[in-house]
Amino acid sequence: MPAEMEKVFKALADSSRRHLLDLLHENNGQTLGELCEHLDMARQSATQHLAVLEAANLISTVKRGREKLHYLNPVPLQEIQERWIDKFERPRLRTLSAVRRHAEGQQMSKPEFVYVTYIESTPEKVWEAITDPALSGQWWGHGNVSDWEVGSSWEHRRTDGSGVADIIGTVLESDPPRRLVLDGAGPGETRPNGPGVMTFDIEPHGSITRLTVTDGNYRDEEERAGSAATWPGVLANLKSFLETGSVLSEVPWLEPSSRS
Repeated sequence: MPAEMEKVFKALADSSRRHLLDLLHENNGQTLGELCEHLDMARQSATQHLAVLEAANLISTVKRGREKLHYLNPVPLQEIQERWIDKFERPRLRTLSAVRRHAEGQQMSKPEFVYVTYIESTPEKVWEAITDPALSGQWWGHGNVSDWEVGSSWEHRRTDGSGVADIIGTVLESDPPRRLVLDGAGPGETRPNGPGVMTFDIEPHGSITRLTVTDGNYRDEEERAGSAATWPGVLANLKSFLETGSVLSEVPWLEPSSRS
């Protein structure tokens, strides 16, 4: 078993750490103080448990001013599902579609979801896979088309030859191969809070690459739930594509094929 998975299973073996994940499942992006309001333990103990979860890549953190926000990172759970559950033909879990929080009272500067995955590849190849229309079309099902200069437009185009773009937006930041920030919305779509925003942070992690995707400013709860159900599968397909040269045998963000 890979060392990363050893850390995941060890982290999940503790009931206090599972409770922390439950709290983030219910309300993602909490500070240490907010989490401690629901825990029967000292802040120091909670900090130690959170460190174990972060080391196992089950949570990720984002700085907002002097605060540190903690997010459930469902990518390792998706990997457990694919490796140890799906192959035994148990029903696929919809863990990620339930990862949401209430829209009321949320600050616009706070990301809705933060996903982290580690890829056996280089930052340059990860960047190319995201920004090259032909490559992104292979693992995402849509080609990302732009000159990737700040202020330029970008399109998330279908790969059926129609040239139809389901998302159109603007390149807000572009620092290859380290960081890409995009906004986007459907063609002609009216959004009361403006377009959605997604950020790709790409950084070396030893001989591999750590990819962090933040996504937010959703139109409504339906879009938020759809993002929660889709992003982990998208990243799983990217990881498979870069590490093996092939995408997963089934489109991971769609319902699995029925089995007799």
